[in-house]
Amino acid sequence: MKIVAADVNVTSPDRNFVTLKITTDEGITGLGDGTLNGRELSVASYLADHVVPLLIGRDPHRIEDTWQFLYRSAYWRRGPVTMAAIAAVDVALWDIKAKAAGMPLYQLLGGASRAGIMAYGHASGRDLPELFDSIRRHLDEGFRSIRVQTSVPGINAVYGVAAQTSVDGKRYDYEPAQRTALPVEEDWDTRAYLRHLPTVFEAVRNEFGPELPLLHDGHHRMTPIQAAKLGKALEPYDLFWLEDCTPAENQEALRLVRQHTTTPLAIGEVFNTVWDYQTLIREQLIDYVRSAVTHTGGITAMRKLLDFAAQYQIKSGIHGPTDISPVGMAAALHLDLAIHNFGIQEYMKHGPLTDEVFRQSFTFTDGYLHPGEQPGLGVELDEEAAARFPYQPAYLPFNRLQDGTVHDW
Repeated sequence: MKIVAADVNVTSPDRNFVTLKITTDEGITGLGDGTLNGRELSVASYLADHVVPLLIGRDPHRIEDTWQFLYRSAYWRRGPVTMAAIAAVDVALWDIKAKAAGMPLYQLLGGASRAGIMAYGHASGRDLPELFDSIRRHLDEGFRSIRVQTSVPGINAVYGVAAQTSVDGKRYDYEPAQRTALPVEEDWDTRAYLRHLPTVFEAVRNEFGPELPLLHDGHHRMTPIQAAKLGKALEPYDLFWLEDCTPAENQEALRLVRQHTTTPLAIGEVFNTVWDYQTLIREQLIDYVRSAVTHTGGITAMRKLLDFAAQYQIKSGIHGPTDISPVGMAAALHLDLAIHNFGIQEYMKHGPLTDEVFRQSFTFTDGYLHPGEQPGLGVELDEEAAARFPYQPAYLPFNRLQDGTVHDW
């Protein structure tokens, strides 16, 4: 079997997506997700201009060899653009291999290790009544674990809070990357956030009891000592995890956080290789790996990363918001189902236009996801539908402090 074509599709139904379609001489096709929120065209160009010419004529079954070739032959390694492009190729090749075998992909990864994949939903509100309504709505939808995000008094717009008005006067619910020519500026005050958040979790626990698993995303906004302070303040409310409490490029910073709190820590949605995790995993400074299959070199690399984490009793928490396409989401679910050290899966439902472009077989029932039993990933791209939604520039917001300093968003 040989690769005879590889096509890059950029479409924007509910948001921008980059999809690689690889075709073999036997007519088998595979899809890979190369979406990089706010930098989609960089990956599309990297794929079309530099990767696709290297794929023609290759044996699609040689997945490991192709991964190593694309990673090492470029010489300039790592980085989100490169790793998203490699991920798109890798996932498409796994899709082809599983279709050729006539099996759902998880069967080629060792078969199912569980019956279903526990997912968490994203509840938020501008005040406690709105937050409580959002939690109840997610529970009614079947979610058994809930991420809690809340507005902070005095801050105009806060990451993760649905239905709030941002500074450009628009609402964002599921997709904070707004279709504007330039990134939207938002404000931030860490001290106000640190004062307010524990009171929110106290109220949520009082309302919903001790059993409901609760999560929270700090979105890289705290220094290590601020993160340690928040983790300690949240200990009475028994969080499932505190995510991205501080920028973790400086992996040693998590030592300070770990010294001061027993709140479980999840890190890594902006990471793209195992090298970003070496210290964090080896010294057991985190509890959950948050990388996305789409941004971390695909299934091949993520499986190795999670096997490394398993040696230290660290579990998976694969990134899965709406800027991961249904193709990337399906890849995550097949991996989730197969690995032993699964923890939890982030899940945000895509909009109806996205569901029209990407035909999916995975299901969500009673709080559990399953990738389905179709051969391959179980996702197909409707190219005619995709063509109706051309790319539109869109950027994530950014933060400034009260004095005008640019801050982590």
